Amino acid sequence: MSRALSKSKLMAFRQCPRRLWLEVHRPELRADSEAAQARFNAGYEVGEVAQRLYDPAGSGVLIDAQKEGYAEALARTRQLLGTNQPVFEAGFSADGTVAFADVLLPVSQGDQLAWRMVEVKSSTAVKEYHRDDVAVQAFAARHAGVALQSVSVAHVDATWVYPGGGNYAGLLTEVDLTAEAFGRDQEVQDWVTAAQQVVSLDAEPVRETGPHCTTPFECGFREHCEAGKPKAEFPVAWLPRVQAAPLKSHLASADVVDMRDVPDTLLNATQLRVKQQTLAGVSYFDSVATAQWLQPHQPPLYFLDFETIQFAVPRWAGTRPYEQIPFQFSLHILTPNGHLVQESFLDLSGCDPSGAFAEALVGACGSTGAIFVYNAGFETARMRELGLRYPHLQPALQRISARVVDLLPVVRSHYYHPMQEGSWSIKKVLPAMVPTLRYDELEGVQDGGGAMEAYLEAINPDTTAERKTAIERQLQAYCGLDTYAMVRMWQVLAGQSHLKL
Repeated sequence: MSRALSKSKLMAFRQCPRRLWLEVHRPELRADSEAAQARFNAGYEVGEVAQRLYDPAGSGVLIDAQKEGYAEALARTRQLLGTNQPVFEAGFSADGTVAFADVLLPVSQGDQLAWRMVEVKSSTAVKEYHRDDVAVQAFAARHAGVALQSVSVAHVDATWVYPGGGNYAGLLTEVDLTAEAFGRDQEVQDWVTAAQQVVSLDAEPVRETGPHCTTPFECGFREHCEAGKPKAEFPVAWLPRVQAAPLKSHLASADVVDMRDVPDTLLNATQLRVKQQTLAGVSYFDSVATAQWLQPHQPPLYFLDFETIQFAVPRWAGTRPYEQIPFQFSLHILTPNGHLVQESFLDLSGCDPSGAFAEALVGACGSTGAIFVYNAGFETARMRELGLRYPHLQPALQRISARVVDLLPVVRSHYYHPMQEGSWSIKKVLPAMVPTLRYDELEGVQDGGGAMEAYLEAINPDTTAERKTAIERQLQAYCGLDTYAMVRMWQVLAGQSHLKL
């Protein structure tokens, strides 16, 4: 007997049949990434706001299948479809499918009661997989006998600015997909049939890992699927920025797992350097070119890094969905007499940190001297956004931005160590260039994602004062290492090893 498959299971099948089989038979092998969990959290947050927006009177009913059980949730849905009130997470089961609609709104269709379905997404646009999603939802509802008038996707409007006061009208914008979704019944039925055949298999189906493992999302079973593959000594995954079609085609072969399997003629200059230095086990450093590039920039020198937080649902007036809001900076300053001093800012009050951050930044950066960052686009974009929000600070922020010098391009052009494994992220370059400094030796916060999580915990009202103090210490250490790392990297690149920094 075939089982009814949920929409999420069918979406797993659409990504990879092997993933579906594992979801059903070996779910304990799934390991979701921090990025996946952040996406889930954003979805929950947007979903809660959507319920208030689509039911301002509070007359709707929320069905919780996790608490009530699937059978009771389906039965309650059938009962509620006879009433004239919004239903959230309404459940349907028909023709081998089970689906739960985010929003189901009653509408008049002549003298009959019909329903408008809205699927709520935390993304800022309709994605291709959303179209599959609503096709399954519409199929399940209509085959269960629901008088479905329309189906739409409501996604976050990234241009909308939160006015404050809990007023989220305008956060979501709808795209009607009724005609498309209603026209895909046979296609969905074919998915259901094929997916049920996969689920009925006694053994895990075989499929090599590839681009589908990360499209549309990173699969939580990827580590399991790669466990049995031969481990390459020099993995092709270390080749950076694979974009050329001939190279992509060559790497698509299951037999190509090691850089030694890739002809030099398919590689660009940077990829060839990575391959050659990795196979030789030696680093590359054009010290002359690097020193020449840095020579015009003399002390005072500034080394700057930001930490930011973003919310799918804005918390502070004047901010947009997913806007990167800076809450911390570290600034190391190398003075003309060779002294190194640090300025920093960190706001864990839970209030909008933007204004105080901008004021502190302007006060700390002085008026002359290069300001080194690593990947300049991030910091300069934040300063541009702060200038728009605080016009009285815009000229000063523009002057700071004009002094920014990006260390990443010079490192990428003139330095490579096999330890980097094809990456020029500061966390890969630092231990190669300055072995005594390591991010993995920090307590607690060791990367940007961890900084965001720590910030959210710190501003949570339930967090104890003792824990908040510990988080503050960890954030200061992490962001401080980001800028001190640049200081030490500059020292190596500029040939200034005599300085005691």
